[in-house]
Amino acid sequence: MIFQQGDRSMTKKIDAIKWLGIVLIGLFGQFAWTIENMYFNVFLYNTISTDPDYIAAMVGWSAAAATVTTLLMGALSDRLGRRKIFIVLGYLLWGLSTGIFGFISVENIHGLFPALNAVTAAAVAVVVMDCVMTFFGSTANDAAFNAYITDITVSENRGRVESVLAILPLISMLVIFGAFDPLTQQGRWKEFFGIFGIAVSLVGLAAVFLIKDEPELRPRRDGYIKNLLYGLKPTVVKENPELYLSFAAFCLFSVAVQVFFPYLIIYIQNFLGITDYAIILGVVLILASLVSLVSGRFIDKMGKLVFAFPAALIMLLGLGGMYFVRGTVGVMAAGTVMMGGYMMVSAALSANIRDWTPADKAGHFQGIRMIFAVLLPMVIGPAIGAAVIRGSDSTYVELGQVKTVPTPEIYLAAAAVLILTVIPVVLLRRREESKAHAQTEEKRRDRNAH
Repeated sequence: MIFQQGDRSMTKKIDAIKWLGIVLIGLFGQFAWTIENMYFNVFLYNTISTDPDYIAAMVGWSAAAATVTTLLMGALSDRLGRRKIFIVLGYLLWGLSTGIFGFISVENIHGLFPALNAVTAAAVAVVVMDCVMTFFGSTANDAAFNAYITDITVSENRGRVESVLAILPLISMLVIFGAFDPLTQQGRWKEFFGIFGIAVSLVGLAAVFLIKDEPELRPRRDGYIKNLLYGLKPTVVKENPELYLSFAAFCLFSVAVQVFFPYLIIYIQNFLGITDYAIILGVVLILASLVSLVSGRFIDKMGKLVFAFPAALIMLLGLGGMYFVRGTVGVMAAGTVMMGGYMMVSAALSANIRDWTPADKAGHFQGIRMIFAVLLPMVIGPAIGAAVIRGSDSTYVELGQVKTVPTPEIYLAAAAVLILTVIPVVLLRRREESKAHAQTEEKRRDRNAH
């Protein structure tokens, strides 16, 4: 049964405590994900190896871990009829595993495994630890917290909630770049990872008081394995074409983002030669966040798929701008357009996915969503980016080492992938219009019959 809510909307109002939980738990989760998505890459690049293949491998393996974890734990949260316990325990362990990263170094790994190539072994240690951290993060955030958001919202307010959730990654980047990035530039990785590890764990404790499971959430009686494989069945895909077309649209959009995003800071630092990138990113993130907040009401009023077209065009223009600009002001302008469009597309497509998610399998479908939103994009996107970077042959020599540098072509590659998003969105629009027309005809026949 498709989760289309209307008459229940009055019972799904979000009060102040729920909003506090959404913002606080969501924001501190994004602190951890920002570090994982952007700073683990920088940490690996600056302290262990500049080989882009290591970054692509780390992103790919962590995406696989996130997807498998969300599929397993999301289905388990449905089975048990519980979200809160997964969020609380998950955040506690998520913070602990994040803090451990500061202790990984070539020197420490060489001391532990002197017979191995220290650089390769350290890079592998980062990848493995990233997967461990991702297991706890995906359990808490991707599986349980995302299912909780679906539980407490309805179609009429999802655009607003998603527009708030969409800016949390930007706020987290703004806070980290503005206040804590100097720690990374000074090489104080232990303090950097430790601060956020403790903070995420503390929010896990706060979640005990901020959230509660929805009353209608009940334990499932069907088999766990059967429920686990439910969304992978061809018959389920055929029964829910709108949901899987929504997944496909988000997948292509996310691949486009992952072509450039893992290399963004490295590109600004090493290709553009801008060392004060925190100021650039701060301006971009503030302006893009404001755009996302304003867009929430328009998403709900215009319709999610209608809104997705101009939002994608804005992002496309921003990607084109990033290819051409070289100076600080230009990067600020193009980056704002790119990230503003990114936030709006993300909010619209995410809200559309929630609308088509079966009500009694919200946890399970977080795992299916992860296949399309994380696993495929984070395997395909960084690999495309790495291929483009290698193909450009842009390098420099530092202390006798040849280092590879990301080039502007990654933005053109991202733009080419983003254009493909139009295909599933158009198919979805046609299905919506066809259903709306059929409903109108049915109402007309009913009136004539009376």
